[in-house]
Amino acid sequence: MTLRTYDADTDGIAWLAAPRWTPFGGYNVVMARGLTPDELVERLAARAFWGVPAVLEPVAGEYTAEQVADPDLFDADSDVHLRYGAYAGLSFAVMYGAWWGEFKGIGPVSADGAHVFQVTFEEDNGKPVPPFFEYHRDGSPACSFNLHLDGSWGYDGVAGDPVLAAEVTAAMAEAGLPVAGRGGYTGEEDEERMRSTLLGILGRLFGLSLPRERILRGSLPTVTLTT
Repeated sequence: MTLRTYDADTDGIAWLAAPRWTPFGGYNVVMARGLTPDELVERLAARAFWGVPAVLEPVAGEYTAEQVADPDLFDADSDVHLRYGAYAGLSFAVMYGAWWGEFKGIGPVSADGAHVFQVTFEEDNGKPVPPFFEYHRDGSPACSFNLHLDGSWGYDGVAGDPVLAAEVTAAMAEAGLPVAGRGGYTGEEDEERMRSTLLGILGRLFGLSLPRERILRGSLPTVTLTT
């Protein structure tokens, strides 16, 4: 199988495919067009803890990913922490801590004409849970699929708007990927390469980009969501 590759340093969100780039062995990244960074954080807080609005606690100053993982500074066992900002015409929020299973869908985050994109991967979940991509616009689902392309976890191909689904599927085929729901990873060695290819496709089709160095090694405004 020949894949069209995307440079993880320069192509939008392809770098998210790198293994364990957060200190928590998984990631939940939300990007939005049509919302300010503060609006994005406020809407995420309203959807946290299965619809029970979270207490949003701003943290003085800006923090690195390493600092957010420090138990002397942040409670990663029960709280959710967001490092957030704006880049390339998008607002973004990167989740840390106990975000697994705590959010009751991001559809309402895209209300009032916003476009919201989410990429999640419970990397160390033993089940295992595949990575997921979701795109919602104006409160409705537009495009979503399982990035393992294996039809598991309730996905069989690309769901959502038929035109968008066809465009994403065609881009997958052009890049040499198996058709979603009828293929999948062929071995552990291919996983990162195929995730990178898929994320590169999504970045190109939807104009998604994230500030890699700022997220991995820089400081960003940070808030805590707690009950």
